[in-house]
Amino acid sequence: MSTLQKLCLGYFVILMIAASLNYIPGMTDKDGLVFGIFALDVFDDALHVASALWAVIAAVTSPRAARLFLILFGLAYLGDGAVGLISGYGFLDLGIFTNATLGTDWSLPRFLANLPHLALGGIAVFAGIRSPSDPA
Repeated sequence: MSTLQKLCLGYFVILMIAASLNYIPGMTDKDGLVFGIFALDVFDDALHVASALWAVIAAVTSPRAARLFLILFGLAYLGDGAVGLISGYGFLDLGIFTNATLGTDWSLPRFLANLPHLALGGIAVFAGIRSPSDPA
């Protein structure tokens, strides 16, 4: 198994944990915010589970599939995090289409709320692009 395939397995685990956060006692505060920073709903959970399934399928398919997952997933999540910084809502869970924009806000809470998608996306894109070409 290639390094990229192992990284995809790591993404599977991380995304499944993200999908389960609302269901672990004590992970949300009285306002329903995970870690007191962001809210997750059924659309977010579905997005995380679908992404996790995509990651595990890519991991067991081939190094090329893993690389493609990392690049495409990374671009989508990185873009979602950037849009979240600007508008307060992302596009992957359709939040930007169902809510009025909150406007640009460079505060720490807004940054922290979008950090998971920015970090996961950025690492994935970097790994996918920087990986050596697939063997023939």
